Amino acid sequence: MSHGPHDITCRELVELVSNYLEGALPGDDRERFEAHLAVCDPCLEYIEQIRETGKLASRIDEEALDPEVREHLLVAFKGWTAA
Repeated sequence: MSHGPHDITCRELVELVSNYLEGALPGDDRERFEAHLAVCDPCLEYIEQIRETGKLASRIDEEALDPEVREHLLVAFKGWTAA
């Protein structure tokens, strides 16, 4: 696939995916993002996987987690901040 000066790359798409799914991308960036998805099946599949992961994660009940699993997750994500 050839890239013009305003095209978004796969790497850029991955970096912007959270903002895209949250509706937080400015109009021009959103258009570039969606133009890339229209021609890049692997990135489109990636977006669908992220959406599905989000749906599944939203169904997890914190109280239902095994305490050991909960602690492992807390350690794994310690220090993460929202961008």
